[in-house]
Amino acid sequence: MLILGTSLGTLLFYFGMCTSFPLISETPWYTLLLAMFWCFTIIPMPASMDIRGWAETNPLNGPVWSLQWEYFANFLYVLVFRHLPKWALAVCVMFFAAMTITLCLNIDLLGVLDQRAYASYTVIGGWCLSPDQLQIGLTRLLYPFFSGLLLSRMGCSIKVRGGFWWCALALVTCLSMPWMGLGPEGSARWTNGLYEAACILLFFPLIISMGAGSSLPGAKSQALNKFLGDISYPLYITHFPFVCMQIAWAEHHQDAPLSTHMAMGVSIVILSVLTAYAAHRLYDLPVREWLKQKLFRAKVS
Repeated sequence: MLILGTSLGTLLFYFGMCTSFPLISETPWYTLLLAMFWCFTIIPMPASMDIRGWAETNPLNGPVWSLQWEYFANFLYVLVFRHLPKWALAVCVMFFAAMTITLCLNIDLLGVLDQRAYASYTVIGGWCLSPDQLQIGLTRLLYPFFSGLLLSRMGCSIKVRGGFWWCALALVTCLSMPWMGLGPEGSARWTNGLYEAACILLFFPLIISMGAGSSLPGAKSQALNKFLGDISYPLYITHFPFVCMQIAWAEHHQDAPLSTHMAMGVSIVILSVLTAYAAHRLYDLPVREWLKQKLFRAKVS
């Protein structure tokens, strides 16, 4: 799926030419192909090889930055954290929680966050190799990943009647508030940082525990959740090239009616979901089955 998402980003790369992505128009086709093969390896790309203008570790499919961090977390788990007893893991999670609080409240202990005034009191960032972005990415990784591991080891689950729908409502409520406070330009930006810290440290683990302890009755509900689960990763790994294309379209059509921009946004959502479903059914499942047959046959023989 990583190869598919990066390939899609390559095919749609030049459709994103706009001032938001200033390097696209300066990137020749052979440099684009070199970047594509580099990104296939999931090795973070240095800023010196940036081809889009955002200094991302994967300029062809931006969200892969979080997948790169997840690979790093799995290495940490295999080498260190799987050997820790629960009490030691809890101590680590408490330390990671403190890292999250300092980031959300813009407490610059390492002296590297002074360049992110636009994103102060948020957890925005993590997709570059600069010192501030590395700190942000590591902070965003550690608490969610290892708190989830701790919850699993402790068997934390909260049984709630209709838990799925309560969890869904809680998620929608949390994520429907892009900014909590007096506004991005207000003098009380810390209120947003406090809200984001509360979501990450308290609300999301609570929602996960409720989900772990809840059943999902009804064939229709189960089918809906299976569908959403099936397309979740394909949607994550394929949607961003369409977003970049929409950003460029919106910049070049600023005088278009609001209804046209809304229709464009809805179209991108539908296109992204259809692409994700097609990727799952026509690419992911057949390739996984082929690899399974090859690998297992080789082991048996």
